[in-house]
Amino acid sequence: MTMFAVHYTYDDRAAERDAVRAQHRAFLENLADAGVALAYARYEDVGSPGALLLFAGDSADAIESLLDQDPYALAGLIADREVRVWNASGPLVAGLAATA
Repeated sequence: MTMFAVHYTYDDRAAERDAVRAQHRAFLENLADAGVALAYARYEDVGSPGALLLFAGDSADAIESLLDQDPYALAGLIADREVRVWNASGPLVAGLAATA
């Protein structure tokens, strides 16, 4: 399995995101239970609204296909999405890779 870092940039419709958040989180939790989503969280600073998500998968295309089903994506709340191979190292990464 390859690890992928996904950067979401959200649009400015915070109220709409709030309305869909429970479905979005359930979607990610299901992917985590399947061993595909390794870590995910929205950015909490004052920059552009968005999130960083880490996934394990066979290809970027496979991850893209999964993320097309994210309730945020289906609602049009993601302004931009970037999926990149992430070959990081260190103790945290070793722990994540062991769960994939």
